[in-house]
Amino acid sequence: MGIRSFLSKPLAAWVVKRQNEWAAAPGESQAKVFETLISKAKHTAFGKDHGFGDIQSYDDFKKQVPIRDYEELSPYVKRVVAGEADILWPGLPIYFSKTSGTTSGAKYIPITKDSIHNHIDSARNALLSYINETGKGEFLDGKLIFLSGSPELDLKGKVPTGRLSGIVNHHVPGYLRTNQKPSYETNCIDDWERKLEKVIDETIDQNMTLISGIPPWVQMYFDRIQERTSKKIKDVFPNFNLYVYGGVNFEPYKKKLFESIGHQIDSIETYPASEGFMAYQTSQEDPGLLALLDSGIFFEFIPADQYFEENPPRYSITEVELNKNYAVILNNNAGLWGYTIGDTVKFISKDPYKLLVTGRIKHFISAFGEHVIGEEVEKAMQYATSKHPEVEIVEFSVAPQVTPNEGLPLHEWYVEFAHEPNDWKAFEKDLDLRLQELNSYYYDLVSGSILRPLKVIPLQQSAFRNYMKKIGKLGGQNKVPRLANDRKIADAVQEFIK
Repeated sequence: MGIRSFLSKPLAAWVVKRQNEWAAAPGESQAKVFETLISKAKHTAFGKDHGFGDIQSYDDFKKQVPIRDYEELSPYVKRVVAGEADILWPGLPIYFSKTSGTTSGAKYIPITKDSIHNHIDSARNALLSYINETGKGEFLDGKLIFLSGSPELDLKGKVPTGRLSGIVNHHVPGYLRTNQKPSYETNCIDDWERKLEKVIDETIDQNMTLISGIPPWVQMYFDRIQERTSKKIKDVFPNFNLYVYGGVNFEPYKKKLFESIGHQIDSIETYPASEGFMAYQTSQEDPGLLALLDSGIFFEFIPADQYFEENPPRYSITEVELNKNYAVILNNNAGLWGYTIGDTVKFISKDPYKLLVTGRIKHFISAFGEHVIGEEVEKAMQYATSKHPEVEIVEFSVAPQVTPNEGLPLHEWYVEFAHEPNDWKAFEKDLDLRLQELNSYYYDLVSGSILRPLKVIPLQQSAFRNYMKKIGKLGGQNKVPRLANDRKIADAVQEFIK
Protein backbone atom coordinates (compact mmCIF):
# COMPACT_ATOMS: atom_id res chain seq x y z
CA MET A 1 0.00 0.00 0.00
CA GLY A 2 1.39 3.37 -1.07
CA ILE A 3 1.33 6.60 0.92
CA ARG A 4 -1.59 8.04 -1.06
CA SER A 5 -3.87 5.06 -0.51
CA PHE A 6 -2.82 4.83 3.16
CA LEU A 7 -3.63 8.48 3.88
CA SER A 8 -6.89 8.35 1.91
CA LYS A 9 -8.58 6.04 4.44
CA PRO A 10 -8.93 8.49 7.40
CA LEU A 11 -9.84 11.36 5.02
CA ALA A 12 -12.51 9.18 3.42
CA ALA A 13 -13.97 8.30 6.83
CA TRP A 14 -14.16 12.00 7.76
CA VAL A 15 -15.79 13.01 4.45
CA VAL A 16 -18.40 10.24 4.70
CA LYS A 17 -19.18 11.15 8.33
CA ARG A 18 -19.94 14.73 7.27
CA GLN A 19 -21.84 13.47 4.24
CA ASN A 20 -24.05 11.30 6.41
CA GLU A 21 -24.78 14.21 8.75
CA TRP A 22 -26.13 16.61 6.10
CA ALA A 23 -27.85 13.80 4.17
CA ALA A 24 -29.75 12.83 7.33
CA ALA A 25 -31.20 16.35 7.56
CA PRO A 26 -32.14 17.18 3.94
CA GLY A 27 -34.62 19.95 4.69
CA GLU A 28 -32.30 21.71 7.13
CA SER A 29 -29.32 21.34 4.78
CA GLN A 30 -31.17 22.92 1.87
CA ALA A 31 -32.67 25.65 4.08
CA LYS A 32 -29.18 26.62 5.21
CA VAL A 33 -27.96 26.79 1.60
CA PHE A 34 -31.03 28.83 0.60
CA GLU A 35 -30.53 31.38 3.37
CA THR A 36 -26.84 31.76 2.57
CA LEU A 37 -27.50 32.28 -1.16
CA ILE A 38 -30.19 34.91 -0.63
CA SER A 39 -28.16 36.75 2.01
CA LYS A 40 -24.99 36.90 -0.10
CA ALA A 41 -26.74 37.95 -3.31
CA LYS A 42 -29.24 40.51 -2.01
CA HIS A 43 -26.99 43.45 -2.97
CA THR A 44 -26.29 42.19 -6.50
CA ALA A 45 -28.11 43.63 -9.50
CA PHE A 46 -30.19 40.46 -9.78
CA GLY A 47 -30.92 40.46 -6.06
CA LYS A 48 -32.11 44.07 -6.12
CA ASP A 49 -34.23 43.48 -9.25
CA HIS A 50 -35.96 40.53 -7.58
CA GLY A 51 -36.38 41.87 -4.06
CA PHE A 52 -33.99 39.48 -2.30
CA GLY A 53 -33.99 41.82 0.70
CA ASP A 54 -37.68 41.02 1.25
CA ILE A 55 -37.46 37.24 0.75
CA GLN A 56 -38.21 35.40 3.98
CA SER A 57 -39.19 31.98 2.64
CA TYR A 58 -39.07 29.67 -0.35
CA ASP A 59 -42.65 30.69 -1.18
CA ASP A 60 -41.50 34.32 -1.35
CA PHE A 61 -38.66 33.28 -3.64
CA LYS A 62 -40.99 31.47 -6.06
CA LYS A 63 -43.18 34.56 -6.32
CA GLN A 64 -40.25 36.85 -7.11
CA VAL A 65 -37.88 34.68 -9.17
CA PRO A 66 -39.27 33.07 -12.35
CA ILE A 67 -37.88 29.96 -13.99
CA ARG A 68 -35.38 30.88 -16.71
CA ASP A 69 -33.21 29.08 -19.22
CA TYR A 70 -29.90 30.50 -20.43
CA GLU A 71 -31.51 32.66 -23.09
CA GLU A 72 -33.76 34.32 -20.54
CA LEU A 73 -30.92 34.84 -18.06
CA SER A 74 -28.54 36.06 -20.77
CA PRO A 75 -29.14 39.83 -20.26
CA TYR A 76 -27.54 39.46 -16.83
CA VAL A 77 -24.83 37.08 -18.08
CA LYS A 78 -23.88 39.51 -20.85
CA ARG A 79 -23.26 42.21 -18.25
CA VAL A 80 -21.00 39.83 -16.33
CA VAL A 81 -19.15 38.88 -19.54
CA ALA A 82 -18.73 42.60 -20.27
CA GLY A 83 -16.87 42.94 -16.97
CA GLU A 84 -19.54 44.32 -14.64
CA ALA A 85 -19.19 43.13 -11.04
CA ASP A 86 -21.96 42.27 -8.54
CA ILE A 87 -24.48 41.32 -11.21
CA LEU A 88 -25.51 37.72 -10.44
CA TRP A 89 -23.13 37.06 -7.54
CA PRO A 90 -20.81 39.36 -5.55
CA GLY A 91 -17.70 40.34 -7.52
CA LEU A 92 -16.69 38.73 -10.80
CA PRO A 93 -16.48 35.03 -11.66
CA ILE A 94 -13.07 33.38 -11.59
CA TYR A 95 -13.98 31.39 -14.74
CA PHE A 96 -16.56 31.08 -17.46
CA SER A 97 -17.38 27.53 -18.48
CA LYS A 98 -18.08 27.72 -22.20
CA THR A 99 -20.66 25.37 -23.62
CA SER A 100 -22.61 25.25 -26.87
CA GLY A 101 -26.17 24.57 -27.86
CA THR A 102 -28.22 27.75 -27.55
CA THR A 103 -29.86 29.70 -30.33
CA SER A 104 -27.55 32.64 -29.69
CA GLY A 105 -24.37 30.57 -29.85
CA ALA A 106 -22.02 29.79 -26.97
CA LYS A 107 -23.14 29.82 -23.35
CA TYR A 108 -20.87 31.33 -20.70
CA ILE A 109 -21.67 29.75 -17.34
CA PRO A 110 -20.06 31.62 -14.43
CA ILE A 111 -17.91 29.77 -11.90
CA THR A 112 -17.07 31.80 -8.80
CA LYS A 113 -14.56 31.42 -5.98
CA ASP A 114 -17.49 30.10 -3.93
CA SER A 115 -18.81 27.65 -6.51
CA ILE A 116 -15.48 26.13 -7.66
CA HIS A 117 -15.44 24.07 -4.46
CA ASN A 118 -18.66 22.37 -5.53
CA HIS A 119 -16.95 21.07 -8.68
CA ILE A 120 -13.61 20.09 -7.14
CA ASP A 121 -14.66 18.80 -3.72
CA SER A 122 -17.57 16.78 -5.12
CA ALA A 123 -15.32 14.93 -7.59
CA ARG A 124 -12.88 14.23 -4.77
CA ASN A 125 -15.61 13.11 -2.38
CA ALA A 126 -17.07 10.67 -4.91
CA LEU A 127 -13.73 8.83 -4.90
CA LEU A 128 -13.37 9.05 -1.12
CA SER A 129 -16.89 7.71 -0.63
CA TYR A 130 -15.93 4.72 -2.78
CA ILE A 131 -12.75 4.17 -0.77
CA ASN A 132 -14.66 4.33 2.51
CA GLU A 133 -17.23 1.76 1.34
CA THR A 134 -14.90 -0.72 -0.35
CA GLY A 135 -11.57 -0.17 1.43
CA LYS A 136 -9.97 -0.02 -2.03
CA GLY A 137 -7.61 2.93 -2.24
CA GLU A 138 -4.75 1.38 -4.14
CA PHE A 139 -5.84 2.98 -7.40
CA LEU A 140 -4.46 6.26 -6.01
CA ASP A 141 -0.95 4.83 -6.19
CA GLY A 142 -1.16 4.11 -9.93
CA LYS A 143 -1.70 6.29 -12.98
CA LEU A 144 -5.05 8.01 -13.48
CA ILE A 145 -6.54 8.98 -16.84
CA PHE A 146 -8.96 11.90 -17.05
CA LEU A 147 -10.19 12.13 -20.65
CA SER A 148 -11.04 15.83 -20.66
CA GLY A 149 -11.31 18.87 -22.86
CA SER A 150 -8.35 21.15 -23.44
CA PRO A 151 -7.07 22.89 -20.27
CA GLU A 152 -6.01 25.87 -22.39
CA LEU A 153 -8.15 28.85 -21.39
CA ASP A 154 -9.00 32.00 -23.32
CA LEU A 155 -9.99 35.31 -21.80
CA LYS A 156 -13.55 36.59 -22.03
CA GLY A 157 -13.03 40.12 -20.83
CA LYS A 158 -10.74 39.53 -17.87
CA VAL A 159 -12.13 36.11 -16.98
CA PRO A 160 -10.37 32.83 -17.99
CA THR A 161 -12.77 30.82 -20.15
CA GLY A 162 -12.86 27.22 -21.37
CA ARG A 163 -14.59 23.86 -21.14
CA LEU A 164 -15.50 22.71 -17.63
CA SER A 165 -13.32 19.60 -17.82
CA GLY A 166 -10.39 21.79 -18.90
CA ILE A 167 -11.00 24.21 -16.02
CA VAL A 168 -11.21 21.38 -13.49
CA ASN A 169 -7.93 20.04 -14.89
CA HIS A 170 -6.23 23.08 -13.36
CA HIS A 171 -7.51 22.09 -9.93
CA VAL A 172 -6.35 18.46 -9.77
CA PRO A 173 -4.78 18.16 -6.30
CA GLY A 174 -1.00 18.30 -6.23
CA TYR A 175 -0.75 14.84 -4.67
CA LEU A 176 -2.49 13.38 -7.75
CA ARG A 177 -0.95 15.54 -10.46
CA THR A 178 2.19 13.42 -10.71
CA ASN A 179 -0.08 10.42 -11.33
CA GLN A 180 -2.29 12.15 -13.89
CA LYS A 181 -2.39 11.16 -17.54
CA PRO A 182 -2.31 12.37 -20.24
CA SER A 183 0.20 15.20 -20.13
CA TYR A 184 -0.87 18.84 -20.21
CA GLU A 185 0.49 19.18 -23.76
CA THR A 186 -1.55 16.20 -24.99
CA ASN A 187 -4.69 17.42 -23.24
CA CYS A 188 -4.32 20.68 -25.16
CA ILE A 189 -4.69 18.97 -28.56
CA ASP A 190 -8.06 19.94 -30.04
CA ASP A 191 -8.34 17.26 -32.73
CA TRP A 192 -9.85 14.32 -30.84
CA GLU A 193 -8.47 11.50 -32.98
CA ARG A 194 -4.91 12.90 -32.96
CA LYS A 195 -5.27 13.52 -29.22
CA LEU A 196 -6.42 9.94 -28.66
CA GLU A 197 -3.36 8.51 -30.39
CA LYS A 198 -1.11 10.66 -28.18
CA VAL A 199 -3.03 9.56 -25.07
CA ILE A 200 -2.36 5.96 -26.03
CA ASP A 201 1.32 6.70 -26.65
CA GLU A 202 1.60 8.13 -23.14
CA THR A 203 -0.41 5.48 -21.30
CA ILE A 204 -0.03 2.12 -23.03
CA ASP A 205 3.04 1.11 -20.99
CA GLN A 206 1.91 2.71 -17.71
CA ASN A 207 0.35 1.27 -14.57
CA MET A 208 -3.15 2.61 -15.27
CA THR A 209 -5.49 2.07 -12.31
CA LEU A 210 -8.37 4.54 -12.86
CA ILE A 211 -9.95 5.91 -16.04
CA SER A 212 -12.51 8.72 -16.11
CA GLY A 213 -14.49 9.77 -19.17
CA ILE A 214 -17.84 9.28 -20.89
CA PRO A 215 -18.41 5.68 -22.12
CA PRO A 216 -18.36 6.17 -25.92
CA TRP A 217 -14.99 7.93 -25.86
CA VAL A 218 -13.45 5.50 -23.36
CA GLN A 219 -14.65 2.69 -25.63
CA MET A 220 -12.89 4.37 -28.55
CA TYR A 221 -9.71 4.52 -26.44
CA PHE A 222 -10.02 0.81 -25.66
CA ASP A 223 -10.71 -0.07 -29.31
CA ARG A 224 -7.57 1.74 -30.47
CA ILE A 225 -5.45 0.03 -27.80
CA GLN A 226 -6.79 -3.36 -28.88
CA GLU A 227 -6.01 -2.53 -32.51
CA ARG A 228 -2.40 -1.85 -31.50
CA THR A 229 -1.88 -4.75 -29.11
CA SER A 230 -4.49 -7.43 -29.98
CA LYS A 231 -4.95 -7.78 -26.20
CA LYS A 232 -7.78 -7.30 -23.76
CA ILE A 233 -7.46 -4.15 -21.64
CA LYS A 234 -6.91 -6.24 -18.49
CA ASP A 235 -3.75 -7.63 -20.09
CA VAL A 236 -2.53 -4.16 -21.05
CA PHE A 237 -3.50 -2.57 -17.70
CA PRO A 238 -3.63 -5.45 -15.17
CA ASN A 239 -4.25 -3.07 -12.24
CA PHE A 240 -7.02 -1.04 -13.88
CA ASN A 241 -9.94 -1.54 -11.51
CA LEU A 242 -12.05 1.63 -11.34
CA TYR A 243 -14.02 3.50 -14.00
CA VAL A 244 -15.60 6.92 -13.32
CA TYR A 245 -18.20 8.38 -15.66
CA GLY A 246 -21.08 10.82 -15.80
CA GLY A 247 -23.51 12.56 -18.10
CA VAL A 248 -24.76 9.47 -19.92
CA ASN A 249 -26.49 6.20 -19.03
CA PHE A 250 -23.83 3.51 -18.71
CA GLU A 251 -26.11 0.51 -19.24
CA PRO A 252 -26.19 0.48 -23.07
CA TYR A 253 -22.37 0.63 -23.14
CA LYS A 254 -21.57 -1.65 -20.20
CA LYS A 255 -21.54 -5.02 -21.95
CA LYS A 256 -19.15 -3.99 -24.73
CA LEU A 257 -16.94 -1.96 -22.38
CA PHE A 258 -16.49 -4.83 -19.95
CA GLU A 259 -15.92 -7.25 -22.81
CA SER A 260 -13.11 -4.99 -24.04
CA ILE A 261 -11.61 -4.94 -20.55
CA GLY A 262 -11.95 -8.71 -20.16
CA HIS A 263 -13.85 -8.69 -16.87
CA GLN A 264 -16.16 -6.50 -14.83
CA ILE A 265 -14.66 -3.73 -12.69
CA ASP A 266 -16.05 -1.24 -10.18
CA SER A 267 -17.54 1.99 -11.49
CA ILE A 268 -18.69 5.29 -10.00
CA GLU A 269 -21.41 7.34 -11.66
CA THR A 270 -21.30 11.09 -11.17
CA TYR A 271 -23.65 13.92 -12.16
CA PRO A 272 -21.52 16.96 -13.06
CA ALA A 273 -22.43 19.88 -15.30
CA SER A 274 -21.05 23.34 -16.00
CA GLU A 275 -23.83 24.70 -13.80
CA GLY A 276 -22.87 22.53 -10.83
CA PHE A 277 -21.88 19.08 -9.56
CA MET A 278 -25.21 17.71 -8.39
CA ALA A 279 -24.87 14.10 -7.27
CA TYR A 280 -22.64 11.03 -7.17
CA GLN A 281 -22.90 7.31 -6.48
CA THR A 282 -21.99 6.34 -2.94
CA SER A 283 -22.37 2.56 -3.03
CA GLN A 284 -21.43 -0.23 -5.40
CA GLU A 285 -24.61 -1.99 -4.27
CA ASP A 286 -26.93 0.90 -5.13
CA PRO A 287 -27.21 2.67 -8.51
CA GLY A 288 -28.77 5.78 -6.95
CA LEU A 289 -26.79 9.03 -6.87
CA LEU A 290 -26.71 10.98 -3.61
CA ALA A 291 -28.12 14.50 -4.18
CA LEU A 292 -25.53 17.01 -2.91
CA LEU A 293 -27.68 19.13 -0.63
CA ASP A 294 -24.83 20.89 1.20
CA SER A 295 -22.69 22.09 -1.68
CA GLY A 296 -23.84 25.59 -2.59
CA ILE A 297 -26.84 24.53 -4.69
CA PHE A 298 -30.47 25.03 -3.71
CA PHE A 299 -32.50 22.59 -5.82
CA GLU A 300 -35.98 22.96 -7.20
CA PHE A 301 -37.96 20.40 -9.17
CA ILE A 302 -40.79 20.69 -11.69
CA PRO A 303 -42.81 17.58 -12.63
CA ALA A 304 -41.63 16.76 -16.14
CA ASP A 305 -45.16 16.28 -17.44
CA GLN A 306 -46.04 19.82 -16.29
CA TYR A 307 -42.82 21.54 -17.30
CA PHE A 308 -44.24 23.24 -20.39
CA GLU A 309 -47.29 24.63 -18.59
CA GLU A 310 -47.47 28.40 -18.22
CA ASN A 311 -47.04 28.30 -14.42
CA PRO A 312 -45.82 24.83 -13.48
CA PRO A 313 -45.51 23.85 -9.82
CA ARG A 314 -42.04 24.12 -8.22
CA TYR A 315 -41.00 21.84 -5.38
CA SER A 316 -38.12 21.79 -2.93
CA ILE A 317 -36.26 18.56 -2.13
CA THR A 318 -38.57 17.50 0.71
CA GLU A 319 -41.65 17.82 -1.52
CA VAL A 320 -40.64 15.43 -4.32
CA GLU A 321 -42.21 12.01 -4.79
CA LEU A 322 -40.39 8.78 -5.53
CA ASN A 323 -40.23 7.35 -9.05
CA LYS A 324 -41.58 10.47 -10.71
CA ASN A 325 -39.73 12.41 -13.41
CA TYR A 326 -38.74 15.97 -12.54
CA ALA A 327 -36.97 18.73 -14.42
CA VAL A 328 -34.03 20.04 -12.37
CA ILE A 329 -33.88 23.75 -11.46
CA LEU A 330 -30.75 25.24 -9.86
CA ASN A 331 -30.01 28.23 -7.66
CA ASN A 332 -26.35 28.41 -6.74
CA ASN A 333 -23.37 30.38 -5.48
CA ALA A 334 -22.26 31.06 -9.04
CA GLY A 335 -25.29 33.30 -9.52
CA LEU A 336 -27.72 31.04 -11.37
CA TRP A 337 -31.30 31.70 -10.22
CA GLY A 338 -34.37 29.64 -11.10
CA TYR A 339 -32.13 28.15 -13.77
CA THR A 340 -33.39 25.18 -15.76
CA ILE A 341 -30.50 22.97 -16.84
CA GLY A 342 -32.63 20.80 -19.13
CA ASP A 343 -32.12 17.49 -17.31
CA THR A 344 -34.74 15.19 -15.84
CA VAL A 345 -34.26 12.99 -12.79
CA LYS A 346 -36.31 10.70 -10.61
CA PHE A 347 -35.76 9.91 -6.96
CA ILE A 348 -35.50 6.29 -5.89
CA SER A 349 -34.82 6.99 -2.20
CA LYS A 350 -35.59 9.67 0.37
CA ASP A 351 -33.41 8.29 3.14
CA PRO A 352 -31.07 9.61 1.94
CA TYR A 353 -32.24 11.43 -1.19
CA LYS A 354 -30.87 9.46 -4.15
CA LEU A 355 -31.72 10.00 -7.79
CA LEU A 356 -31.27 8.60 -11.26
CA VAL A 357 -30.70 10.85 -14.28
CA THR A 358 -33.46 9.97 -16.73
CA GLY A 359 -32.83 12.23 -19.73
CA ARG A 360 -33.26 15.70 -21.14
CA ILE A 361 -36.53 17.61 -20.89
CA LYS A 362 -36.29 18.51 -24.61
CA HIS A 363 -35.18 15.03 -25.74
CA PHE A 364 -38.39 13.13 -26.29
CA ILE A 365 -40.57 11.81 -29.08
CA SER A 366 -44.17 12.98 -29.08
CA ALA A 367 -44.96 13.32 -32.77
CA PHE A 368 -48.23 11.48 -32.08
CA GLY A 369 -48.77 12.31 -28.38
CA GLU A 370 -46.75 9.37 -27.03
CA HIS A 371 -44.12 11.45 -25.15
CA VAL A 372 -41.49 8.71 -25.12
CA ILE A 373 -38.48 9.77 -23.04
CA GLY A 374 -34.81 8.81 -22.90
CA GLU A 375 -35.17 6.54 -19.90
CA GLU A 376 -37.79 4.48 -21.72
CA VAL A 377 -35.80 3.90 -24.92
CA GLU A 378 -32.71 3.00 -22.88
CA LYS A 379 -34.66 0.54 -20.73
CA ALA A 380 -36.24 -1.00 -23.84
CA MET A 381 -32.81 -1.43 -25.44
CA GLN A 382 -31.40 -2.88 -22.23
CA TYR A 383 -34.24 -5.42 -22.14
CA ALA A 384 -33.83 -6.41 -25.80
CA THR A 385 -30.09 -6.92 -25.47
CA SER A 386 -30.62 -9.04 -22.35
CA LYS A 387 -33.05 -11.21 -24.36
CA HIS A 388 -30.50 -11.46 -27.18
CA PRO A 389 -27.15 -11.81 -25.38
CA GLU A 390 -25.17 -11.97 -28.62
CA VAL A 391 -26.07 -8.33 -29.30
CA GLU A 392 -23.63 -5.54 -28.48
CA ILE A 393 -24.55 -1.92 -29.03
CA VAL A 394 -22.06 0.83 -29.86
CA GLU A 395 -24.60 3.66 -30.01
CA PHE A 396 -28.17 4.39 -31.06
CA SER A 397 -30.63 7.22 -31.60
CA VAL A 398 -34.40 7.16 -32.15
CA ALA A 399 -36.53 9.45 -34.32
CA PRO A 400 -40.15 9.55 -35.51
CA GLN A 401 -40.99 8.87 -39.15
CA VAL A 402 -44.22 10.74 -39.77
CA THR A 403 -44.37 10.33 -43.55
CA PRO A 404 -42.91 6.95 -44.53
CA ASN A 405 -42.90 5.92 -48.18
CA GLU A 406 -45.44 3.25 -47.33
CA GLY A 407 -47.51 2.04 -44.40
CA LEU A 408 -48.26 3.68 -41.07
CA PRO A 409 -45.93 6.13 -39.31
CA LEU A 410 -43.41 4.61 -36.91
CA HIS A 411 -40.37 5.13 -34.71
CA GLU A 412 -37.05 4.45 -36.44
CA TRP A 413 -34.16 3.22 -34.29
CA TYR A 414 -30.79 3.96 -35.88
CA VAL A 415 -28.38 1.52 -34.26
CA GLU A 416 -24.66 0.94 -34.62
CA PHE A 417 -23.97 -2.65 -33.56
CA ALA A 418 -20.73 -4.23 -32.45
CA HIS A 419 -22.54 -7.57 -32.79
CA GLU A 420 -25.89 -7.83 -34.57
CA PRO A 421 -28.91 -9.93 -33.52
CA ASN A 422 -29.13 -13.49 -34.76
CA ASP A 423 -32.89 -13.04 -35.19
CA TRP A 424 -33.71 -9.52 -36.40
CA LYS A 425 -37.49 -9.88 -36.23
CA ALA A 426 -37.42 -11.23 -32.68
CA PHE A 427 -35.07 -8.45 -31.57
CA GLU A 428 -37.31 -5.75 -33.05
CA LYS A 429 -40.38 -7.35 -31.53
CA ASP A 430 -38.85 -7.57 -28.05
CA LEU A 431 -37.69 -3.95 -28.30
CA ASP A 432 -41.12 -2.76 -29.39
CA LEU A 433 -43.12 -4.76 -26.85
CA ARG A 434 -40.91 -3.55 -24.00
CA LEU A 435 -41.38 0.08 -25.09
CA GLN A 436 -45.14 -0.52 -25.14
CA GLU A 437 -44.94 -1.84 -21.57
CA LEU A 438 -42.95 1.20 -20.46
CA ASN A 439 -45.14 3.80 -22.18
CA SER A 440 -48.90 3.32 -22.21
CA TYR A 441 -49.44 6.09 -24.77
CA TYR A 442 -47.13 4.32 -27.21
CA TYR A 443 -48.98 1.06 -26.53
CA ASP A 444 -52.32 2.73 -27.31
CA LEU A 445 -51.01 4.15 -30.57
CA VAL A 446 -49.57 0.83 -31.76
CA SER A 447 -52.53 -1.27 -30.63
CA GLY A 448 -54.90 1.29 -32.15
CA SER A 449 -53.09 1.13 -35.51
CA ILE A 450 -52.07 4.79 -35.38
CA LEU A 451 -48.42 3.72 -35.39
CA ARG A 452 -46.86 0.51 -36.64
CA PRO A 453 -44.18 -1.26 -34.54
CA LEU A 454 -40.73 0.28 -34.53
CA LYS A 455 -38.06 -0.50 -37.11
CA VAL A 456 -34.36 -1.00 -36.35
CA ILE A 457 -32.05 0.44 -39.01
CA PRO A 458 -28.45 -0.81 -38.71
CA LEU A 459 -25.64 1.64 -39.36
CA GLN A 460 -22.08 1.12 -40.54
CA GLN A 461 -19.22 0.81 -38.10
CA SER A 462 -18.12 4.20 -36.70
CA ALA A 463 -21.31 5.82 -38.04
CA PHE A 464 -21.99 7.94 -34.97
CA ARG A 465 -18.30 8.72 -34.57
CA ASN A 466 -18.24 10.02 -38.15
CA TYR A 467 -21.47 11.94 -37.59
CA MET A 468 -20.07 13.65 -34.47
CA LYS A 469 -16.85 14.44 -36.33
CA LYS A 470 -18.82 15.93 -39.21
CA ILE A 471 -20.68 18.33 -36.91
CA GLY A 472 -17.50 19.23 -34.99
CA LYS A 473 -18.42 17.49 -31.74
CA LEU A 474 -16.10 14.50 -31.67
CA GLY A 475 -14.56 13.82 -28.27
CA GLY A 476 -14.59 15.66 -24.99
CA GLN A 477 -17.90 15.39 -23.14
CA ASN A 478 -20.05 15.49 -26.31
CA LYS A 479 -22.56 12.68 -26.67
CA VAL A 480 -25.19 11.55 -29.15
CA PRO A 481 -28.79 12.31 -28.06
CA ARG A 482 -30.66 9.05 -27.62
CA LEU A 483 -33.84 10.44 -29.16
CA ALA A 484 -35.35 13.55 -30.69
CA ASN A 485 -38.76 14.77 -31.75
CA ASP A 486 -37.37 15.82 -35.14
CA ARG A 487 -35.28 14.05 -37.77
CA LYS A 488 -32.15 16.18 -37.66
CA ILE A 489 -29.93 13.30 -36.52
CA ALA A 490 -31.89 10.67 -38.45
CA ASP A 491 -31.47 12.55 -41.70
CA ALA A 492 -27.79 13.20 -41.03
CA VAL A 493 -26.97 9.48 -40.56
CA GLN A 494 -28.76 8.31 -43.71
CA GLU A 495 -25.41 8.17 -45.50
CA PHE A 496 -24.19 5.66 -42.91
CA ILE A 497 -27.04 3.15 -43.25
CA LYS A 498 -25.59 -0.33 -43.63
